Amino acid sequence: MHKIREYAEEKLKTEEIKNEILLRTDLRGRTAWHIAANTGKIDVMQKIWEWAEEILTTEDIKNEILFRTDFERRTAWQIAVSQGKLDIMQKVWEWATEKLTTKEIKNEMLLRTDRGGRNVWHLAAFHSKLDIIQNIWEWATEKLTTEDIKNEMLLRTDCVGRTAWLVVVCQGKLDIMQKIWEWATEKLTTEEIKNEMLLSTDGVGRTAWHIVVSQGKLDIMQKIWEWATEKLTTEEMKNEMLLCTDQGRRTAWHLAVSHRILDMQKIWEWATEKLTREEIKNELL
Repeated sequence: MHKIREYAEEKLKTEEIKNEILLRTDLRGRTAWHIAANTGKIDVMQKIWEWAEEILTTEDIKNEILFRTDFERRTAWQIAVSQGKLDIMQKVWEWATEKLTTKEIKNEMLLRTDRGGRNVWHLAAFHSKLDIIQNIWEWATEKLTTEDIKNEMLLRTDCVGRTAWLVVVCQGKLDIMQKIWEWATEKLTTEEIKNEMLLSTDGVGRTAWHIVVSQGKLDIMQKIWEWATEKLTTEEMKNEMLLCTDQGRRTAWHLAVSHRILDMQKIWEWATEKLTREEIKNELL
């Protein structure tokens, strides 16, 4: 890169360097800055940043480097998050805090959504790395209000109706599920935890319970059952977990059978604790 910069400065005008090298986009709408974030080249990003500071105005750096999005409507920072590049995330955050106001950090970094309606919290959930989730949570608690954290992080859904917690459930990451649950219990009411976490559904009508049963991961099933017994009434456990159906009219028991889950015995045990013989006969068998 150093050599390319030398040649460019010899042959090109400042305006040409700005428009044809620093800000030129590829077919995906990505500048060199986006591409470096995607490939995880922090040394390249460092060089681009230094060059940008020499060539561009502060407004250009904000709008064309930090805020500029590709065709997926993702900034370079969102791309780094989606790729699980913690070192780049941290470095871009550091640079951003030097150039942006608190309001800009909130709206353009923490809460900006991509084409799929996902902010960085959702993107981190998809990648499912605890250190990345942890960093974003810490930054959010510094810059966002309690209401923002609740509504824009814990309760916000993507284009298929999933919260970040439900995304992590789909990924089968128990450690991250537990961490988000811990944070949620600090910020949400019991009613919100019940309706927006335990009983919320994705685009095909599946709750977290449906999802983990179909995965057949007993440790995660046991943990969700444990949380449910803390937050739900017996009637809710019966109607919203054991007997609740997805869009295919399948209960968790149906899913366990169709996915050939070996731990069906455990689901049967839980069902016999909560259901009458008549309900077991009509709703399970």
